[in-house]
Amino acid sequence: MNSPAGNTLGDVRLNVGLLVACQAMLFTVNSTLIAINGLSGVALAPYASLATLPVTCWIIGAAITTMPASLYMKRVGRRTGLMQGAAIGILGALICAAALWTRSFWLLCFGTLVYGASNAFGQYYRFAAADVSPVDFRATAVSLVLAGGLVGGVLGPTTSRFTVDLVGPRFVGAYLALILFALVTIALLSRIRIPDPTAAEQAASGRPLREIARQPKFIVAVMCGAIGYGVMNFLMVSTPIAMGVCGHPYGDAAFVISSHVVAMFAPSFFTGGLIKRFGVVAVLFAGAALNVVAVGVALAGIAVANFWWSLVLLGVGWNFLYIGGTTLLLETYRPEERARAQGTNEQAIFCMMAVSSFTSGLIVTNAGWERVNLAALPLIGVVLAAITWLWVTQRAARPAGA
Repeated sequence: MNSPAGNTLGDVRLNVGLLVACQAMLFTVNSTLIAINGLSGVALAPYASLATLPVTCWIIGAAITTMPASLYMKRVGRRTGLMQGAAIGILGALICAAALWTRSFWLLCFGTLVYGASNAFGQYYRFAAADVSPVDFRATAVSLVLAGGLVGGVLGPTTSRFTVDLVGPRFVGAYLALILFALVTIALLSRIRIPDPTAAEQAASGRPLREIARQPKFIVAVMCGAIGYGVMNFLMVSTPIAMGVCGHPYGDAAFVISSHVVAMFAPSFFTGGLIKRFGVVAVLFAGAALNVVAVGVALAGIAVANFWWSLVLLGVGWNFLYIGGTTLLLETYRPEERARAQGTNEQAIFCMMAVSSFTSGLIVTNAGWERVNLAALPLIGVVLAAITWLWVTQRAARPAGA
């Protein structure tokens, strides 16, 4: 069977395998940046209140780049665009390292902003896998690519631990080490067999975005992806702070976050199969329900076990919502419309990440862990209502004899 891009089944397997490896490199970089951007900010910030600004700049860089990145890849092709996106990461690493050398906080913020642009390109690995896969393999392709994040979640913290003091000043070595992962990513992408877009494909525009965005499937797909990511980020960011306030040592907090990362990506090995067997709506329902249970466990107590179970359930719920939302989104656009549809989805996700990161810290430090979890419930309720609306809409549109 040939893929939509005209590749053979062997090409599909090669492309997906390479994109899994690229996702591993991407999350290695991202998990490293999550660990060191805030600490670098603490070391350089002129005021303590600005310490997390480099983290925010990283998210903002991705938010403002994700739509242009999608449109650019429509013009130059996936392979060229993704390789250039990885190359932007090299520039970001050099700027961040230079900021530590010169002790310039604002240069560090600019460097993380540039790195955010590189991250925006990397978020399209899962879409690239889906776009070149047969329809019945798309959900599995998306799941497998995201599973690559499991490797990155382990490799990133390990690498940063050995490189953070490798070159002085502190953190310079960790930033420079990221260049190696960018080079490996470029080498992997150079082997991908994705045909460049034809002149006709580049010129085709398809329906206006407002028409695409009016579809119930599109609305629910974007809401599940953006709110699911926002709720996950909202609760994850505040967890180490809350555990510290509750008197738990940092080692326990690190173990909880590590388990959460595993729970985010480990289900990817079977999420695609669940979607094929039970349908995407059922998997989305399960993801939202797991979020509700996660909040309930968190509200039930402040023992380490409560934090652990809550974050593990939250990670699995995110996986179902993120992969389910991506799979649903693939059903809402034509090939010539994918750049705008995918770009809109990714932009919504990064905007939610930026808002959730900022508000999470404010609420947990001013109102406490319980209020953080209570604040997440209305958002989860919106997702459940949206999925229910889609289910009812699909049943109403189904022929009587179906």
